[in-house]
Amino acid sequence: MHRVVIIGSGPAGHTAAIYAARANLSPVCIEGLVTGGVAGGQLMITTEVENYPGFPESVEGPALMERFKAQAARFGTEFISADVERVDFSQRPFRLHTDGASFEAESVIIATGAKARWLELESEQKLQNRGVSACATCDGFFFRNQDVALVGGGDTAMEEALYLAGLCKSVTVIHRRRELRASKVMADRALAHPKIRFEWDSKVVEVKDVEKGEVTAVSIENVHSGERKDLPVQGLFIAIGHTPNTEIFKGQLELDGQGYIVTRPGTTQTSVEGVFAAGDVQDSVYRQAVTAAGTGCMAAIEAERWLAAQESAG
Repeated sequence: MHRVVIIGSGPAGHTAAIYAARANLSPVCIEGLVTGGVAGGQLMITTEVENYPGFPESVEGPALMERFKAQAARFGTEFISADVERVDFSQRPFRLHTDGASFEAESVIIATGAKARWLELESEQKLQNRGVSACATCDGFFFRNQDVALVGGGDTAMEEALYLAGLCKSVTVIHRRRELRASKVMADRALAHPKIRFEWDSKVVEVKDVEKGEVTAVSIENVHSGERKDLPVQGLFIAIGHTPNTEIFKGQLELDGQGYIVTRPGTTQTSVEGVFAAGDVQDSVYRQAVTAAGTGCMAAIEAERWLAAQESAG
């Protein structure tokens, strides 16, 4: 029996572990292997991080996560490298099952994150973090006064296009349809911006240049005529959505229409008392390491207070 089990080990999970351990809750962190086959979340596949506070010279994503983990371990967090495959939140103690073990927990903090959706092109995968990104807020700064392209047509895509337009020389939005899926307000803002142009009815078929190890152009194809052409750009941003890692929680917790865990506004409390959610698994808006860490802190404090209330009531 554990007082708190944390599922996931990105910024949210590690921060929750730090706070829970310092509150003498002896947390167990089941690291998970959902992102690129490694524990640690999206930062494990991020090269240079310039926007996390406290690192004025920037820091490599994996190095930052090593520091998170070392700090959590220092205060006594137990780490288990495994994926949680099944949970039972129907009664307390809660039960969590990995491939080779089962755990009982008085409280649970979920920090399993979300995965960016990609185009699934070989060239795109090889140039990730070398000019291909799924986060304009994270990486737009690296492309100041350069030409970039962005794939997508929803509100998030238009928000990112507008953000990039404030930094870059030009932004070319590539969209498979003739009309944007974004709300009228967002669409109108993007369509009216002098730095944003559109390639309609088009899809990216190749990102160049893998041999050089950097983005020099994207090859696009008209979905109707099949006509192809190259757009000279230095960066490519993919804004076609994210998939939260919540498959195992379906039927156990309330999820929204996109699959994100629903939390009570201003808290990390889920639809099940004693189960808390932090980081990108419950955040479809910001998706930043610093906001994930903040909600990890919130989840640990809320779990500690909830456990104390249970003991007082018992």
